[in-house]
Amino acid sequence: MTSAPRTTGDLPDDPADRTLPQLLARNARAYPRLPALSWQSAEPDADWTTFTWAEVHEHTRSLAAGYRALGVGRGDHVLLMMANRSEHWLSDLALVRLGAVPVSVYGTAAPEQITHIARNCRARLAVVEGAAQVAVWEPLLADADTPLESLVVAEAGAEDGHLPYAALLRGPVPERFAEELDGARPEDPLTVVYTSGTTGEPKGVVLTHRQVMANALALDAVVELPPHVEHICYLPFAHIAERMLGIYLPCHRASHVYLCADPTRVGEVVRKVRPAQFFGVPRIWEKLSAAVRAVLSLMPAEQRVLIDRAFEIAREHVGYRERGETPPAELEERYGRAREDVLLPMLAAGGLDRVTWSASASAPMPLDVVRFWAGFGIVIMDAWGLTETTGVATSNSPRTGFRLGSVGRPVESVEIRIAEDGEILVRGSSVFSGYLRPDGSVRSALDADGWLATGDIGRIDEDGYLWLTDRKKEMIITSTGKNVSPALVENALKEHPLIGQAMVHGDNRSYLVALLVLDAEAAPAWAAANGVEAAGGLAGLARHPAVRAEVDRAVAAANTRLNRTEQVKRYELLAEEWGPATGELTPSLKMRRRVIRDKYADSLSGLYQG
Repeated sequence: MTSAPRTTGDLPDDPADRTLPQLLARNARAYPRLPALSWQSAEPDADWTTFTWAEVHEHTRSLAAGYRALGVGRGDHVLLMMANRSEHWLSDLALVRLGAVPVSVYGTAAPEQITHIARNCRARLAVVEGAAQVAVWEPLLADADTPLESLVVAEAGAEDGHLPYAALLRGPVPERFAEELDGARPEDPLTVVYTSGTTGEPKGVVLTHRQVMANALALDAVVELPPHVEHICYLPFAHIAERMLGIYLPCHRASHVYLCADPTRVGEVVRKVRPAQFFGVPRIWEKLSAAVRAVLSLMPAEQRVLIDRAFEIAREHVGYRERGETPPAELEERYGRAREDVLLPMLAAGGLDRVTWSASASAPMPLDVVRFWAGFGIVIMDAWGLTETTGVATSNSPRTGFRLGSVGRPVESVEIRIAEDGEILVRGSSVFSGYLRPDGSVRSALDADGWLATGDIGRIDEDGYLWLTDRKKEMIITSTGKNVSPALVENALKEHPLIGQAMVHGDNRSYLVALLVLDAEAAPAWAAANGVEAAGGLAGLARHPAVRAEVDRAVAAANTRLNRTEQVKRYELLAEEWGPATGELTPSLKMRRRVIRDKYADSLSGLYQG
């Protein structure tokens, strides 16, 4: 078996045979002065530092030499637990150039999850951010069942006896070191991505260069983007979406990555960069729409009339595009005026006026959120996929067509079908190799014909669009034997701006109940617009009779759109938002239903009493 071409910048004729080091070499040769990576230090109003593709190539060579001096070699797994900072991004590429396998770990992972991952991938080295991470990882150095031998610490002054990250770049690059670099083959593992663990222990999904390239090529066929497009990188690198969007696709496209280490500051970065593309999981789009709706609710009535009229024109324009029809000239003219006079100035305030491709994935997207953004002329191209499919398997597309509410049609690298019980099956060139075993072998999860059972339930319509129902294991079966999709009910409840989060419950029960969480942005704005004053912030609002009456009306309105089995009979209103830090959401912002059920067991039980 021959090695791939090294750092000459040559690429195989077949794009699917390309490797990440080859793309890096190509970018350094063909686009040496183009910006590749920009980041800020943690200080307020800090300046941005930018590396070009030539500088990235040179820096990762030096960094790879530092890791090689620590004993890291071809096939070794190296654990990374850092925010979206330059040390993480550059280390990832440097390790791949060595032939090692970077493995990112969620910053919110519990100690037992970290222990499981460290034992499963048998890594001897971990690179962590600062003192808080050192405290979590240090006990594993003395754990006889964990091979971990040493830590590298990114933040200066937080080493506490461990190796400082800066030391990796201090030593000279050995002579003939280039011979050890960039020898990856298409079938070699590029990374191991551990599932975020909504239930059970995380599983290590092994992805090869060829699978990543297959997905990158398939995505290029369904998006319309300018060359060398900007990408704001704020989701965790342990999430397959950010690995593709924030590392692999930028290398494939020679695009420009802006790192946002603090996700709460993503709005600031969007306003600075004004990106042409923006990706957010559903919860991000929900929070953005809630913030915009809160501002709109405080505007004078005459201004709202103009804005609502512009929204109607934009949605009519989107409707023609959704049907694959050319909008009439008269509508095109009205939309152009509405966009120029009303919509673009509003989008510019948030930095979204240049967006030509917006997308979401990871969980069912509430249709009212999609329709809300369609009012701005922004069509969120909802997609679907798993870590095991190297990310996107189906996608809506401005190029090949879209249906609001669906997750699009299969991309070129996969095919899908629906099993008899409604489960979505997928196979293709971007479907994973298998799950990592502790002995280094890979356990396939495919059947004899190469199909992967995804655990998701859905249907395919007559035009080939996939419509998600829910996760198979999360479907509620009532005591009367009826199947209910919790996501469908929850999204109906969240259509009211006061309700930011919802979880319905009712397995083996005769009716459904719900836990509802007030939206932190929308609730105060609603209260101000309706003359409601309550002490104690969100908790006070949750107790206020006017707020509770409005939530009653919201639940009743949702119930009118649901069948009898799906309707919510009783609910409890909460004021504390669920998140990864408190354990109710995964790092990719999906609900951990078991955690929520356990945490609110008494409340849920009480909703079935009396």
